[in-house]
Amino acid sequence: MKMNAFKILIPAIFLFSFFCLQTAWGAPEIPVKNTVTMVDIGSTSCIPCKMMEPVLENLTKEYKGRAAILFVDVKKDMATARKFDIRAIPTQIFFDTSSKEVFRHAGFLDQKTIEGKLNTLLGK
Repeated sequence: MKMNAFKILIPAIFLFSFFCLQTAWGAPEIPVKNTVTMVDIGSTSCIPCKMMEPVLENLTKEYKGRAAILFVDVKKDMATARKFDIRAIPTQIFFDTSSKEVFRHAGFLDQKTIEGKLNTLLGK
């Protein structure tokens, strides 16, 4: 009887740890390897985060193929928030092509400022 319990318990523990303790399954690597990356870490329920949505949409189109523009929802991916020691949302983090963090900002950040940071990192 004890052996049957282990046969059920071991796979259950594995599945729990795989699906619940990992970052979002299929989520992009942050930062994106060999690519200038800007990640906005926030939530779909905070007001300044919602204000960032159209900015991120515009930047994603404008920098397609040149830089990675990513959004991480802290409510769905707490592991990433912990990994980058997020204290306030939204927080934008910029990485160069060698995956080194070069700039961080907490709060709403306007499109022109983000474009300036990205263009500097892209060598423009």
